[in-house]
Amino acid sequence: QLQLVESGGGLVQAGGSLRLSCVASEVTFNTYDVSWYRQAPGKERELVAISAGFGGRTNYAESVKGRFTVFRDDGSRTLSLQMNSLKPEDTAVYYCHAQRFGITTWGQGTQVTVSP
Repeated sequence: QLQLVESGGGLVQAGGSLRLSCVASEVTFNTYDVSWYRQAPGKERELVAISAGFGGRTNYAESVKGRFTVFRDDGSRTLSLQMNSLKPEDTAVYYCHAQRFGITTWGQGTQVTVSP
């Protein structure tokens, strides 16, 4: 069964940067659609970015376009999220998510806190 482990969260001032990483346990990582979601306190979980499997496209939520960039390395089974120009409203728990053939897997989440 696929497992996902996130890392890289932390506390940063507004305008700063952080890079999150998600490492998968399976060598078939390239066949998965892999995403970053986030959930802020009192809010629903929302999609941040999705990287399609088999070398497909990456799409971003409007709220992060131009500030966040996904880097995917299927060889190391890693999906990274480079977050620049962070805002207090980006504060949330960020989750890695993978999907293939209708089966989904979530990571444990990593906290990102952006201070004003």
